[in-house]
Amino acid sequence: MTRPAIAVTIENPRQEPEVFRLREDYVRSVETAGGLPLIFAPGRPQDAGEVLDHVGGLLLTGGADVDPRQYGETPHPKLGPTFDDRDAFELALCREALRRDLPILAICRGHQVLNVATGGTLVQDIPSQIPGAGAHDPEIERWETCHEVEILPQTRLREILGTEKVAVNSFHHQSVKRLGEDLVLSARSPDGVVEGIEMPRGAKRFVVGVQWHPESFWDHPPGFAPLFQALVQAANGASR
Repeated sequence: MTRPAIAVTIENPRQEPEVFRLREDYVRSVETAGGLPLIFAPGRPQDAGEVLDHVGGLLLTGGADVDPRQYGETPHPKLGPTFDDRDAFELALCREALRRDLPILAICRGHQVLNVATGGTLVQDIPSQIPGAGAHDPEIERWETCHEVEILPQTRLREILGTEKVAVNSFHHQSVKRLGEDLVLSARSPDGVVEGIEMPRGAKRFVVGVQWHPESFWDHPPGFAPLFQALVQAANGASR
């Protein structure tokens, strides 16, 4: 059986904005799930359709903050570096994938891109904008967990992971604020920060976003392989 190709986005490192970088974990997670990862650096937004012609699914990865101008807000003093080319390209990819009903798995920044692409907004800095919020960017290893997430019933995320609560890692200072059109909340941390969003099964084939980094556990427990397997399975159906 031919492995379905998955488009994997790539980031601009904050320290070296003139180069591109991608953590190996994303590639290994797709491969282990049975998919063929194809890496796409930020290109022209108008090429999004041609890029997606070659894949059966889309994986939106983590990285820098999304520019708040993309959702009509003024930059917060704590806003981190932003990259206009990446924002424009990934928003175009996401919107085109949604139009085509291509499966999407969106991780951390990608989860936020999905929300903005559908008309939602973001909390630009959790520590200063959400009183009493827990630590969402602690100094831990990529595969270490730091807080629990409640997965809401009757959501695709609950169906995929098969549990009500799960311990996750966390490396972000922004989060979803107002949900985008057709998105529903699927998971939250104890302090109320949005940890999962998705589109219901009847709306789209497969659209799931998570705020943590499941790819970092591809070779560490507890593992989140079912998320990537669900993406690849959906993409296999889309690419037939």
